[in-house]
Amino acid sequence: MSDQNAEQTVSWRELRKETTQRFEAAGLPEAEARWLIEDLADGLLDDLITERSMARHDDLVARRLAGEPLQYVLGHWPFRTLDLMVDQRVLIPRPETEVVAGYALEELDRQSGDLLVADLGTGSGALGLSMASERTNTKVWCTDFSADALAVARANLAGLGRPARRVTLAQGSWFAALPDDLQGSLALVVSNPPYVAATADLPAEVADWEPAMALTAGSQGTDDLHHLVDHAQKWLAPGGALVLEMSPEQTIPLADRATALGYTEVRIRPDLTGRSRALIAQRP
Repeated sequence: MSDQNAEQTVSWRELRKETTQRFEAAGLPEAEARWLIEDLADGLLDDLITERSMARHDDLVARRLAGEPLQYVLGHWPFRTLDLMVDQRVLIPRPETEVVAGYALEELDRQSGDLLVADLGTGSGALGLSMASERTNTKVWCTDFSADALAVARANLAGLGRPARRVTLAQGSWFAALPDDLQGSLALVVSNPPYVAATADLPAEVADWEPAMALTAGSQGTDDLHHLVDHAQKWLAPGGALVLEMSPEQTIPLADRATALGYTEVRIRPDLTGRSRALIAQRP
């Protein structure tokens, strides 16, 4: 496809066949080639490809074949109702976290009136911006220790539209990022914190590309989960809920910890594969 005249007479649909073959030869899913082409073509698969578009295609394909995750290659990825900008400064939004967002929204729907929400360790803003966009009775604090991650969340906030008026971004470590006067007033604390053990053997696509600070938390992966469970109650309003994403083997020990600390309605909920994925606990 290097001949310029050929570039002017090839459609995206035709190029998709070649790209699919290259991906399959590299052991990559056929669907990824389809998503990449459809993204570049903006859905207009029968349009002819310009020289500039072909150059961009070649660059993105080369990046993916070099091992960079497709989400970073494209620079954005869907999450529930949102289309989030993502790059190597933040975790890739995953279906497991979409499910956790759904559980968090259920907890908001139990409560009435104007509700305060904190999404701690927001990364791209996936959880917090979903709360703001899908529930108009919320005011949401999105916090992160990483200035780089907050820059990504800020870019996504800029594209949120009217719900952005109800969102505040703040930098800091967990609850330290919140103003003290929010103690005892939050309807929901939600987080997808780091929960991978520092010694875990991660796939190269994760270990080589996603930010380590957002992935690992101590020798067992539970350091940040423990901190959130231990301190959330004083920030929650009576009846408010803590909703945390974690790995399946962590759910029972964290549920036991929450129960021992006096939380009520402590529950473990599954992801789309049926594996335990979320802890939900209420302040009495």
